[in-house]
Amino acid sequence: MPEEQRQTTMAVDELQAIIQRCQILEEADFKGEDFNLFQVAGQKCLEDGYAAQLLEVIQNEKNKVIIKNMGWNLISPLVRCIFIYKKEDDKREHCLKILEKLAQLCNPKELFLGLLEQIEQTSGEQVCRTVLLLLQPLQTVLLKLQNKKAYSVGLSLAMIMNQLTPLPVPYTKQQIQEDKLGLCQCCNAVVDFTKPFVNEVVKNMEKSSEYYDVELKEELLKFCMKSLKYPLLTAQLEELEGIDEHPFRHFAAGIIDILWDIKELIPLVFLHRKSKNPEWENQEFADIEQKNTADSLACLSYLMVVQHFGIDCFPMVFSPSYLLQCNMTNIEVLLKRTEESILSKGLDLFESCLLRMEDNSLLHQYLEFRDFINVPQDLVKVMTLCPIEHLRKKSLNILQLYINKFDTEGKHTLFRCLLKTSNHAGVEGYVIKNIKDQIHLSLTKACDNTWFIGHHLISLLDLVFLLPEGAETDLLQHSDKIMASLNLLRYLVIKDCESDNQTGVWTMIPRIEQNFLKPLHVGLNMSKAHYEAEIKNKKENKKEVQSPNTVCSVTVSGEKMPAMTTEMQLQVLHSALFTFDLIESVLARVEELIEVKIKAVMDENS
Repeated sequence: MPEEQRQTTMAVDELQAIIQRCQILEEADFKGEDFNLFQVAGQKCLEDGYAAQLLEVIQNEKNKVIIKNMGWNLISPLVRCIFIYKKEDDKREHCLKILEKLAQLCNPKELFLGLLEQIEQTSGEQVCRTVLLLLQPLQTVLLKLQNKKAYSVGLSLAMIMNQLTPLPVPYTKQQIQEDKLGLCQCCNAVVDFTKPFVNEVVKNMEKSSEYYDVELKEELLKFCMKSLKYPLLTAQLEELEGIDEHPFRHFAAGIIDILWDIKELIPLVFLHRKSKNPEWENQEFADIEQKNTADSLACLSYLMVVQHFGIDCFPMVFSPSYLLQCNMTNIEVLLKRTEESILSKGLDLFESCLLRMEDNSLLHQYLEFRDFINVPQDLVKVMTLCPIEHLRKKSLNILQLYINKFDTEGKHTLFRCLLKTSNHAGVEGYVIKNIKDQIHLSLTKACDNTWFIGHHLISLLDLVFLLPEGAETDLLQHSDKIMASLNLLRYLVIKDCESDNQTGVWTMIPRIEQNFLKPLHVGLNMSKAHYEAEIKNKKENKKEVQSPNTVCSVTVSGEKMPAMTTEMQLQVLHSALFTFDLIESVLARVEELIEVKIKAVMDENS
């Protein structure tokens, strides 16, 4: 007998021996030794390539009780062999049939634990392959469970999501098409896995509005909330050219459908209804749970408001301002993130809510809500700190859109807030330009706008015509605000006659001169002298050094700049001097205009 055939006989004989031994025993008489021997023999058959013979044993009706009790032990070696064999290999097909039969014959509780253990033990590139392989048998087993079904379904979904979460989410078109780790395919397979359980909840809810399996519904809700945070919060969800069915859009639609079917979609979006979470004794765990819920709700709002998933379920009775109010917390959550994929969702959600509104229609009372003040402050941080240029530009456009939606009192309140909190000269300059535009509307249109003339305007101008540290203010760092302030003052002096004094600026002139113009003069003189001295020193040092490309460091506005050559440093210093000259030129023009206007009034009165 050839060696290979003899080994085949040995492997199969060992299995047959343990089977014959157990066939004569009652189910209650099976011992631990029997389980071990069956597992070893079955594993040897699989690993030596004799899956066909093992399948025959499992299919034999006489062995039904043995397989019911011991078959779950074969899951681990079975999965290993399935991954080893190629798709076209008959041995792989035999292994798949064995897995199918085990799901039908084994004790559901034991096989359930065996399947979960296999999913838990997998990692890296094998995670999605393992989950995809075991979803069908796992579903079969769960449907057969009589006790603790809801708990078991929840445990299964939690285990699967915990294993998927560490995997990177494909973002670019190429990554999505390649789906290298199988995450896109796996996510959609999990949605299909939940369908019989969703149907069960729906049927029970239809039978009775009061009594149904609340626990199973809660487990499905937890799964949806986890899916919204991962992978959907990070995923690219815009429609992509060349991809007929975007896998993450398909997954998102599946999650929305589940939420709608179990009657949780609208409560989540508008009432911020949360799943029943455990009462954490550890506050850190409670905070993490709260953050995860907030992320999920924000993603859900994005899906519905921006991407229009579930739009057919969306109530059309809500006003645009109420819709914005409902979403401000979600917008705030997204704008505080730094990841491009998440931050862009926050900007899109904010923009989408604002575009539904008419200009000047948002009442100033909304600014009494904390989120309506916090969100523009977060927007300013994106404008000034985000390293991604197109997101910075978009945030600036959205800030202007937000300003435009408020009534005049709201604009006034918002401007005060931004001037006090932005701590960025560029943003302050932008706000001052907006103030100028509102003053212009008040002076040129026959409208009842008291918020940008008179005493209301003066309270704003006190924040505009102010150097934070007097003459010692870093004029270079604050140049954007200073130039905007001078341009506004020039506009006011030209447009508003002292005799009319509609804006109240002429009442303020002595205060403006004391708090703004005089310190600015002193600061300019100090700054110019300092920078001219720096230029002189650099030029003298340059003569002493042979190489003109010697690398040095320089500090501007308290920030150490990257290493630069002496020539580069001189360019920076000359640029600063040019800025000071520009400020000085506008300052001189403003003071000249004030002097001319005051002199003209004095001449009229004399």
